[in-house]
Amino acid sequence: MIKAVLFDLDGTFADTAPDLAAALNHTRASRNLPPLPLDEIRPQASHGSRGLLKIGFGIEPGHPDYDTLRDIFLDYYERNICVHTRLFGGMAQLIGELKLRGIKWGIVTNKPHRYTVPLMQALGYADRASCLVSGDTCALAKPHPEPMLKACQIIGVAPAQCLYLGDDLRDMQAANAAGMAGIIANYGYVGDNASIGNWNAQGSVDKPTELLAYLAL
Repeated sequence: MIKAVLFDLDGTFADTAPDLAAALNHTRASRNLPPLPLDEIRPQASHGSRGLLKIGFGIEPGHPDYDTLRDIFLDYYERNICVHTRLFGGMAQLIGELKLRGIKWGIVTNKPHRYTVPLMQALGYADRASCLVSGDTCALAKPHPEPMLKACQIIGVAPAQCLYLGDDLRDMQAANAAGMAGIIANYGYVGDNASIGNWNAQGSVDKPTELLAYLAL
């Protein structure tokens, strides 16, 4: 039986794309560039500042302007981290049901600690989670299994008794490598061209509450 559910943060637990998009467009405005539409930015919202700066400016680490633009982006995002960010519809109900069933839950994200904790606090869920494992909690981030195993250690549940819900290939890779069931959040930032049939997931959901059907795995 499943004793714990772990969640990716961006694109799975919360819809953070609007605030990430605002930070990117603020950064573009600093270079006199017009804003990009949210629908264009959303599929990259799980990929952090690197993915967003690539879509916003066509640059990657090593480019002469990268560090400056990243600092502008991150400074704005840190100051406006939860203006439009909300839980995905049905997530609050899912968390409530997990509590009723005595099932622990936590976050395993590649988002750095300096953003993970303030965001979860602003959403009102930091103290409710059994663990908050960020991208810099461990030496290695997803798709490496180390953060998943760290979460299991913190909450005292074996990987085989955990579900992991995420919206990116690296989420499923990390779950499989850790020996836990990976479930795809179809409602998240899964790109239209994603080959989710090749992600080696144990299932998928179109809304958070559908995860309840997997608790008897």
